[in-house]
Amino acid sequence: MRKTRRRQRKEGFTLTEVVVASLLLVIAIVPILKALTSAHVSTAIIERRTHSLILAQAKLDEIKARSIYHYDESFAAVNLPLGDSYLVHVEDVPAGADLREITVSVGQDLNDSRTLQEDEIEVTLSTYLARRW
Repeated sequence: MRKTRRRQRKEGFTLTEVVVASLLLVIAIVPILKALTSAHVSTAIIERRTHSLILAQAKLDEIKARSIYHYDESFAAVNLPLGDSYLVHVEDVPAGADLREITVSVGQDLNDSRTLQEDEIEVTLSTYLARRW
């Protein structure tokens, strides 16, 4: 009978082993969760900047297309809404007789003020437009 009792005691885990294993698991999970949270925040920032870049490039392409026939019109715009909570600011500066510098800034209106603040700008693209004929 003594051999049977010893076998029963050897099978399974003791309370101390379970507590130590649980502590090791918690110690390993905390840094992993912090890394996942950081990765999630970084992903959200990258997605917002990518969306801003796409909107800025689309606005710049629209201005280039309009400039072919309407070069003399001003393309300047302030706080023009683009999609969901994104705003665009377009600067149109003469750079010569038949040359203009166009700067497009796009960002998400984070505080719902309907104005694009300096800290909300995600992407700024600049190009020169020349009179084509």
